[in-house]
Amino acid sequence: QVQLAESGGGLVQAGGSLSLSCTASGLTFRDYHIGWFRQAPGKEREFVAVYSRPGSGGRPYYSETANGRFTISRDNIKRIVYLQMNSLKPEDTAIYYCATSQAALSAIRHAEMYRSWGQGTQVTVSS
Repeated sequence: QVQLAESGGGLVQAGGSLSLSCTASGLTFRDYHIGWFRQAPGKEREFVAVYSRPGSGGRPYYSETANGRFTISRDNIKRIVYLQMNSLKPEDTAIYYCATSQAALSAIRHAEMYRSWGQGTQVTVSS
């Protein structure tokens, strides 16, 4: 059974930083893309970043809002994916989820292509 556990959320002032972690178990980690999504109250779940599996190039992809401020990284030995978030803005406030996918690279920005999800971690950015 695939299990994903996010950690590292919290309250931070605008301009600050947070580092999220996603620890995975119950899967062959290297076979999966691991993505980060977020959902703010009243809004749809939104793609943030994904680190593709080694067999598909093993590289990061970002949303436009995350590019340049967030960095996703992956440790295939520890089975952890990190999301370093810098220059945070109040509009980054959301629950952040990690998830697994084996979709084609052309589809890995789409939430419906992800099968297993963590419980999420709250990120709140105050102005």
